[in-house]
Amino acid sequence: MERDDEPETGRPGALLFALLFLALSLSLLSQLGNEAKFSAKGNWVAQPAFWPAIGVIGMSVFGALHLLTQHRREGFAGSLGEAAVWLLSLEYFAWFMAYVFVVPVIGYLPATLIFTTALALRAGYRDGWMLGAAALTGLGVVLVFKTLLSVKIPGGALYEYFPAAMRSFLMTNF
Repeated sequence: MERDDEPETGRPGALLFALLFLALSLSLLSQLGNEAKFSAKGNWVAQPAFWPAIGVIGMSVFGALHLLTQHRREGFAGSLGEAAVWLLSLEYFAWFMAYVFVVPVIGYLPATLIFTTALALRAGYRDGWMLGAAALTGLGVVLVFKTLLSVKIPGGALYEYFPAAMRSFLMTNF
């Protein structure tokens, strides 16, 4: 019979998470002297760097202990497959960065319509109704942010080819 207080085994990515957490903690620890200073005067506990140092040192020590326990439990064999799964999420970062670079060229409205529809296709939707819903969602996002909330998003270079009155309208509202 298995006890409830025994640690679980076989959690994919636990070792990889422990490794990344320790790397982040050690990176913060290496920057502690540059970012937070101890002064010669005053109570040691009242120093501006005291509590950040406690936190970062604690993160590093407990991160190292966590990594050691995970390594003994799992080893590195299953972590590579899990890392590959985690890296797949970077595809959406690439989509977002492409969107950010395309907006100044073709404009907020066309870029949003194209990308919402393209992401719906990427997600596996092939039905015309769903693609239309994705495009309508993009239109709704543009109307809410640019028209309703007046968020300042630069107009696209493509808008320069429209007549002056239309260009002004498009740059203001879409």
